[in-house]
Amino acid sequence: MHIPDSMLQGNVCPVTAVVSAAGIAVAAYCARHSRTSASRFAAVTALLFAGQMMNFPIMNGTSGHLLGGVMAATLLGTPLGVLSVALVVVIQSLVFADGGVTVLGANLFNMAIIGAGVGGLLRSALAARWRSTTGSIMATAVAAWASIVLAALAVSIELAVDGQIAFSRVVAAMVGTHALIGLGEAAITVAVCVWLGAPAAAESPRGKAIIPLTAAAIIALVLSPLASGFPDGLEWVAEKYGFDCEMLPLFVSPLPDYSVPHISSEWLSIGLSGLIGVIVAFAAAWLLHRLLSLAVPQKARI
Repeated sequence: MHIPDSMLQGNVCPVTAVVSAAGIAVAAYCARHSRTSASRFAAVTALLFAGQMMNFPIMNGTSGHLLGGVMAATLLGTPLGVLSVALVVVIQSLVFADGGVTVLGANLFNMAIIGAGVGGLLRSALAARWRSTTGSIMATAVAAWASIVLAALAVSIELAVDGQIAFSRVVAAMVGTHALIGLGEAAITVAVCVWLGAPAAAESPRGKAIIPLTAAAIIALVLSPLASGFPDGLEWVAEKYGFDCEMLPLFVSPLPDYSVPHISSEWLSIGLSGLIGVIVAFAAAWLLHRLLSLAVPQKARI
């Protein structure tokens, strides 16, 4: 669901940038008092980055991948979940040329603000209504699925406002395709949240981080080269309706298309770029958490 620079070029870009910046600022303010450790936040962010590399096939030669907004919100709390997804989206754009720079605000709005923010709030509301273990799992699954559909709806609106294609033409294809992708999102989100959502009370912050970080490294280095090569839902819809156009990137990314330059082996190139991405995501998230901690008054920490 990463929109390239070529796909949106009008006023929707600055508008979504302002809205996303405001949403992320609110999330950062709310996250200051979170009890989640820096290492846990960083490890989940790294796992989210690795998970988004794993495209899985769906019908008609199309693929989807984890958005992970509800997963991050469930494991970290909604404010940190928004920041986690936002970090991943920025790293993907600047380091891997996955998603445009001029449309970064739109991608942040669709995946961080809607995916993690709205999705996380929806999951909390449903979990409060369905007060049981089964209810919590159902709330996570429904919110994860809905986050994908809502993000696809937002992309449809953005494309229509930008004049790329009529809303009535694109919405059914986008929402229908991503409703199927959302089933995979729901299954993955529930599995990961059940696995990582309840660490032992006596477990140290480092212990809470080592499992997701190790999983992220294995997924990125070993499994990511096995990801489906089919176009994702947005790419498939763009090809079907012919509203995408090719443009040169604004700048040369260090690891374009998740590949390491001058490495001939595709498997090794993708795996190493993924591992580098995991390291960058972990380091950026850990640093952001430390900066947020410094912003909390000393009395509030006691």
